[in-house]
Amino acid sequence: MQHWDLRSIDAPRGTRDPYVVHQDEGARAVLIALEPGQALGQHQVKENAWVVVVEGTVQVEAGSERVELGPGGLLRFEPAERHSLSSSAGARVLMVLTPWPGAGHYAAG
Repeated sequence: MQHWDLRSIDAPRGTRDPYVVHQDEGARAVLIALEPGQALGQHQVKENAWVVVVEGTVQVEAGSERVELGPGGLLRFEPAERHSLSSSAGARVLMVLTPWPGAGHYAAG
């Protein structure tokens, strides 16, 4: 068994310092501490993206939908679904990407 306290993991630079909690061939879990006013602007990933709000409040946009979620809030985005997250007062979110890496995640070089 592995376990973590997501409230105490250090991520001092907000979105510039995401912390990979765990990664294996099936999934990747990343903790992101949003500083007040920070945002993960419009983006998409190749995987299913599950987002859990650990602390604070986040504002989320996906297409024409907008929602605000606090601690315990859970979101799921389809692969390639464009979305954004922001927090006016700061927040911690855990993103789980599955399967990891998704088809097409790494460009053929």
